[in-house]
Amino acid sequence: MNPSLLKIRDFPAEERPRERLLNDGPGNLSNQELIAILLRTGSASESVLQLASRLLAHFEGLKLLKDASIEEMTSISGIGQAKATQLLASMELGKRILKLSNEERYVIRSPQDGANYVMEEMRFLTQEHFVCLYLNTKNHVIHKHTVFIGSLNASIVHPREVFKEAFRRSAASFICIHNHPSGDPSPSREDIEVTKRLSECGKMIGIELLDHLIIGDRKYISLKEKGYL
Repeated sequence: MNPSLLKIRDFPAEERPRERLLNDGPGNLSNQELIAILLRTGSASESVLQLASRLLAHFEGLKLLKDASIEEMTSISGIGQAKATQLLASMELGKRILKLSNEERYVIRSPQDGANYVMEEMRFLTQEHFVCLYLNTKNHVIHKHTVFIGSLNASIVHPREVFKEAFRRSAASFICIHNHPSGDPSPSREDIEVTKRLSECGKMIGIELLDHLIIGDRKYISLKEKGYL
Protein backbone atom coordinates (compact mmCIF):
# COMPACT_ATOMS: atom_id res chain seq x y z
CA MET A 1 0.00 0.00 0.00
CA ASN A 2 1.17 3.51 -0.84
CA PRO A 3 2.28 5.10 2.51
CA SER A 4 0.65 8.39 1.51
CA LEU A 5 -2.74 6.64 1.42
CA LEU A 6 -2.50 5.14 4.91
CA LYS A 7 -5.40 6.02 7.20
CA ILE A 8 -5.06 6.19 10.97
CA ARG A 9 -7.05 2.92 11.22
CA ASP A 10 -4.34 1.23 9.13
CA PHE A 11 -1.78 1.81 11.89
CA PRO A 12 -1.44 -0.83 14.65
CA ALA A 13 -3.62 0.16 17.62
CA GLU A 14 -0.58 0.78 19.84
CA GLU A 15 0.76 3.32 17.32
CA ARG A 16 -2.41 5.40 17.03
CA PRO A 17 -2.20 8.74 18.87
CA ARG A 18 -5.38 8.35 20.96
CA GLU A 19 -4.47 4.83 22.04
CA ARG A 20 -0.91 5.96 22.80
CA LEU A 21 -2.23 8.82 24.94
CA LEU A 22 -4.46 6.43 26.91
CA ASN A 23 -1.73 3.84 27.35
CA ASP A 24 1.39 5.97 27.76
CA GLY A 25 0.05 9.37 28.91
CA PRO A 26 0.07 12.71 27.04
CA GLY A 27 3.61 13.55 28.12
CA ASN A 28 4.99 10.72 26.01
CA LEU A 29 3.36 11.86 22.77
CA SER A 30 5.16 13.92 20.15
CA ASN A 31 3.86 17.32 19.02
CA GLN A 32 2.74 15.63 15.81
CA GLU A 33 0.67 13.06 17.71
CA LEU A 34 -0.95 15.63 20.01
CA ILE A 35 -1.94 17.80 17.06
CA ALA A 36 -3.26 14.74 15.22
CA ILE A 37 -5.62 14.11 18.16
CA LEU A 38 -6.91 17.69 17.91
CA LEU A 39 -7.35 17.45 14.13
CA ARG A 40 -9.14 14.08 14.55
CA THR A 41 -9.19 13.20 10.82
CA GLY A 42 -6.96 13.48 7.80
CA SER A 43 -8.13 13.70 4.20
CA ALA A 44 -8.68 11.42 1.23
CA SER A 45 -5.01 11.67 0.32
CA GLU A 46 -3.23 11.59 3.69
CA SER A 47 -3.58 10.35 7.25
CA VAL A 48 -4.17 12.69 10.15
CA LEU A 49 -0.56 12.10 11.27
CA GLN A 50 0.71 13.21 7.88
CA LEU A 51 -1.52 16.28 8.01
CA ALA A 52 -0.25 17.12 11.49
CA SER A 53 3.34 16.74 10.29
CA ARG A 54 2.73 19.04 7.32
CA LEU A 55 1.04 21.63 9.57
CA LEU A 56 4.03 21.66 11.94
CA ALA A 57 6.47 21.91 9.04
CA HIS A 58 4.56 24.87 7.57
CA PHE A 59 4.77 26.82 10.87
CA GLU A 60 8.29 25.59 11.71
CA GLY A 61 7.00 23.89 14.85
CA LEU A 62 4.95 25.20 17.77
CA LYS A 63 6.82 28.50 17.95
CA LEU A 64 4.83 30.07 15.08
CA LEU A 65 1.79 27.81 15.28
CA LYS A 66 0.87 29.09 18.73
CA ASP A 67 0.17 32.58 17.32
CA ALA A 68 -1.24 31.56 13.93
CA SER A 69 -4.57 33.04 12.86
CA ILE A 70 -7.59 31.22 11.47
CA GLU A 71 -6.74 32.58 8.03
CA GLU A 72 -3.16 31.31 8.22
CA MET A 73 -4.27 27.85 9.31
CA THR A 74 -7.02 27.47 6.73
CA SER A 75 -4.62 28.44 3.96
CA ILE A 76 -3.12 24.97 4.41
CA SER A 77 -4.71 22.23 2.33
CA GLY A 78 -6.67 19.87 4.57
CA ILE A 79 -7.25 22.43 7.35
CA GLY A 80 -10.77 23.82 7.28
CA GLN A 81 -12.43 26.18 9.73
CA ALA A 82 -13.48 23.37 12.07
CA LYS A 83 -9.93 22.04 12.46
CA ALA A 84 -8.50 25.56 12.68
CA THR A 85 -10.89 26.61 15.45
CA GLN A 86 -10.06 23.45 17.44
CA LEU A 87 -6.36 24.25 17.20
CA LEU A 88 -6.89 27.91 18.05
CA ALA A 89 -9.00 27.03 21.09
CA SER A 90 -6.37 24.59 22.38
CA MET A 91 -3.59 27.15 21.96
CA GLU A 92 -5.61 29.77 23.85
CA LEU A 93 -6.34 27.35 26.69
CA GLY A 94 -2.62 26.62 26.98
CA LYS A 95 -1.85 30.34 27.24
CA ARG A 96 -4.53 30.85 29.90
CA ILE A 97 -3.35 27.89 31.95
CA LEU A 98 0.21 29.22 31.86
CA LYS A 99 -1.04 32.62 32.96
CA LEU A 100 -3.01 31.09 35.85
CA SER A 101 0.01 29.19 37.13
CA ASN A 102 2.12 32.37 36.99
CA GLU A 103 -0.44 34.46 38.85
CA GLU A 104 -0.82 32.22 41.92
CA ARG A 105 1.05 34.49 44.31
CA TYR A 106 4.35 34.06 42.57
CA VAL A 107 7.29 34.93 44.83
CA ILE A 108 10.42 36.53 43.38
CA ARG A 109 13.53 35.77 45.40
CA SER A 110 16.12 36.05 42.63
CA PRO A 111 16.63 37.36 39.08
CA GLN A 112 16.03 33.79 37.85
CA ASP A 113 12.56 33.83 39.45
CA GLY A 114 11.72 37.06 37.65
CA ALA A 115 12.97 35.73 34.32
CA ASN A 116 11.03 32.48 34.73
CA TYR A 117 7.85 34.43 35.37
CA VAL A 118 7.88 36.09 31.95
CA MET A 119 10.28 34.08 29.78
CA GLU A 120 7.76 32.00 27.81
CA GLU A 121 5.52 35.02 27.28
CA MET A 122 8.21 37.49 26.24
CA ARG A 123 10.96 35.60 24.43
CA PHE A 124 8.96 35.28 21.20
CA LEU A 125 7.75 38.89 21.02
CA THR A 126 8.68 40.67 17.79
CA GLN A 127 8.60 44.15 19.40
CA GLU A 128 10.16 45.40 22.60
CA HIS A 129 7.75 45.37 25.54
CA PHE A 130 8.63 47.26 28.73
CA VAL A 131 6.90 45.56 31.64
CA CYS A 132 6.84 46.23 35.38
CA LEU A 133 6.19 43.61 38.05
CA TYR A 134 4.84 45.19 41.23
CA LEU A 135 5.56 43.37 44.49
CA ASN A 136 4.27 43.50 48.05
CA THR A 137 6.46 43.46 51.17
CA LYS A 138 6.83 39.66 50.87
CA ASN A 139 8.00 39.91 47.25
CA HIS A 140 4.78 38.39 45.92
CA VAL A 141 3.84 39.60 42.44
CA ILE A 142 0.64 41.60 42.90
CA HIS A 143 0.39 43.06 39.40
CA LYS A 144 2.08 42.96 36.00
CA HIS A 145 1.76 46.06 33.82
CA THR A 146 2.99 46.72 30.29
CA VAL A 147 4.20 50.32 30.36
CA PHE A 148 4.84 50.66 26.64
CA ILE A 149 5.60 48.76 23.45
CA GLY A 150 8.38 49.91 21.11
CA SER A 151 12.09 50.68 21.09
CA LEU A 152 13.42 51.52 24.53
CA ASN A 153 14.16 55.21 25.00
CA ALA A 154 14.83 57.05 28.23
CA SER A 155 12.46 59.86 27.24
CA ILE A 156 9.60 57.40 26.56
CA VAL A 157 9.83 55.36 29.77
CA HIS A 158 8.60 58.14 32.01
CA PRO A 159 8.79 57.48 35.78
CA ARG A 160 5.29 58.93 36.12
CA GLU A 161 3.77 55.99 34.23
CA VAL A 162 5.80 53.44 36.18
CA PHE A 163 5.07 54.83 39.64
CA LYS A 164 1.44 55.71 38.97
CA GLU A 165 0.70 51.99 38.76
CA ALA A 166 2.86 51.30 41.83
CA PHE A 167 0.75 53.73 43.88
CA ARG A 168 -2.48 52.24 42.56
CA ARG A 169 -1.41 48.76 43.66
CA SER A 170 0.22 49.88 46.94
CA ALA A 171 3.42 48.20 45.82
CA ALA A 172 6.43 48.02 48.12
CA SER A 173 8.89 47.49 45.26
CA PHE A 174 9.01 46.67 41.57
CA ILE A 175 11.05 44.97 38.87
CA CYS A 176 11.42 46.26 35.32
CA ILE A 177 11.61 43.78 32.47
CA HIS A 178 11.93 44.24 28.74
CA ASN A 179 12.76 41.94 25.87
CA HIS A 180 15.23 42.11 23.01
CA PRO A 181 13.56 40.60 19.91
CA SER A 182 17.03 39.81 18.53
CA GLY A 183 17.35 37.17 21.26
CA ASP A 184 20.53 38.81 22.63
CA PRO A 185 19.87 40.27 26.12
CA SER A 186 23.05 42.36 26.27
CA PRO A 187 22.17 45.80 27.75
CA SER A 188 22.38 48.95 25.63
CA ARG A 189 23.27 52.44 26.81
CA GLU A 190 19.55 53.29 26.83
CA ASP A 191 18.81 50.23 28.99
CA ILE A 192 21.34 51.39 31.57
CA GLU A 193 20.13 55.01 31.52
CA VAL A 194 16.49 53.98 32.04
CA THR A 195 17.52 51.71 34.93
CA LYS A 196 19.45 54.43 36.75
CA ARG A 197 16.70 56.98 36.23
CA LEU A 198 13.97 54.73 37.63
CA SER A 199 16.19 53.62 40.50
CA GLU A 200 16.85 57.22 41.56
CA CYS A 201 13.14 58.07 41.42
CA GLY A 202 12.28 54.95 43.41
CA LYS A 203 14.69 55.88 46.18
CA MET A 204 13.11 59.35 46.47
CA ILE A 205 9.57 57.98 46.49
CA GLY A 206 10.24 54.97 48.70
CA ILE A 207 9.32 52.27 46.17
CA GLU A 208 12.53 50.40 45.40
CA LEU A 209 13.52 49.18 41.96
CA LEU A 210 14.84 45.69 42.76
CA ASP A 211 16.13 44.82 39.31
CA HIS A 212 15.88 45.41 35.58
CA LEU A 213 15.85 42.18 33.57
CA ILE A 214 16.46 41.96 29.84
CA ILE A 215 14.90 38.91 28.21
CA GLY A 216 16.43 37.19 25.20
CA ASP A 217 15.65 33.78 23.74
CA ARG A 218 15.86 31.38 26.70
CA LYS A 219 18.39 33.65 28.39
CA TYR A 220 18.35 36.88 30.35
CA ILE A 221 20.59 39.49 31.94
CA SER A 222 20.07 41.11 35.34
CA LEU A 223 21.30 44.69 35.46
CA LYS A 224 21.53 44.39 39.24
CA GLU A 225 23.91 41.44 38.90
CA LYS A 226 25.87 43.47 36.34
CA GLY A 227 26.35 46.25 38.92
CA TYR A 228 24.06 48.92 37.41
CA LEU A 229 21.79 48.98 40.49
